[in-house]
Amino acid sequence: MRHFHPLPFSLTALTAAVGLGLSATALAQQERTIDVSLPLGPESQQGIGILKFGEELERLSDGRLTVEPHYDNALGAEREVIEGMGLGIIDAGIASTGPMGGFVDEFLLFDLPYIFEDHEHAYGFLDSEHGEQLAQLAEEQMNVKFLAWMENGFRHNTNSVRPLEHPSDLDGINHRTQESRVQVDTWEALGANATPMAWTEVYTALQQGVMDSQENPLATIYDVNFYEVQDYLNITQHVYSPAPLMMSLNLFNSFSEEDQQIILEAAQIALPVQREASQELEQRYKGELAELGMTVTEPDLAPFREAVRPVIDKWAPTVGEDLVDAAINFDH
Repeated sequence: MRHFHPLPFSLTALTAAVGLGLSATALAQQERTIDVSLPLGPESQQGIGILKFGEELERLSDGRLTVEPHYDNALGAEREVIEGMGLGIIDAGIASTGPMGGFVDEFLLFDLPYIFEDHEHAYGFLDSEHGEQLAQLAEEQMNVKFLAWMENGFRHNTNSVRPLEHPSDLDGINHRTQESRVQVDTWEALGANATPMAWTEVYTALQQGVMDSQENPLATIYDVNFYEVQDYLNITQHVYSPAPLMMSLNLFNSFSEEDQQIILEAAQIALPVQREASQELEQRYKGELAELGMTVTEPDLAPFREAVRPVIDKWAPTVGEDLVDAAINFDH
């Protein structure tokens, strides 16, 4: 009677071993720490949003995917970070839409004054098909993937001359704008002498009286101590600033479909947390800036809206008439 000796390594065991080897390799490939650039610090609304994103990413990927935040523009200024993501040399980041108008005309929408009335109006528009359309344009023309429409918030005026009750109060005031033609037009329409100036020079220019006035979200006004060189805070709410969380499209596409879904889901869970933090901080900073000695004025915005209408009319053809109409008239 012949005895059949089993092979020392059965085929099923071999297949199982190869399978294990493959899945171990697949897992090893998918462990990744994503470097994220932020313009502000860990306590900011941006910092809070990224920490939540990181937590959810870790939870959903069982610890394989993590984030490493780099605060206060440590990886470069916003334009450099956006370009870096497009080239695939920076993983991910939050940046304001300001520099994006230089790449995609439609993003000049967020430079236009008095497009959005309040937070709900802005969120409704950004979370609709219009926000998706803008994200698609960024993907095609900037090579970045939008993960979530996070925010900087509404921008407000500060100056060292007088409170603003009416646009005429801006007459003769030397106002610093960002390096944006739209913003220069806006402040000239409101009666100020508008001068574009690099961000790094603004504090000194205000301190030395070269400039009287600037505008920013309250978090930034507080963060960079503008209350030391500006007496008046005016809640002009003239521009709504998104600060999208983005990733290099090359990096995003390098993840498996499953991991892409995890990344998008983590960003969407973090989004309302970030927006809520932004609104809470805005209220807190308004109080704190008053306590630090700033005179806070909440003017009637109707005359301001009226004064800047020609700016919207002038720029709508560049941005896209339909997009501007859709934003202004978005039913929220």
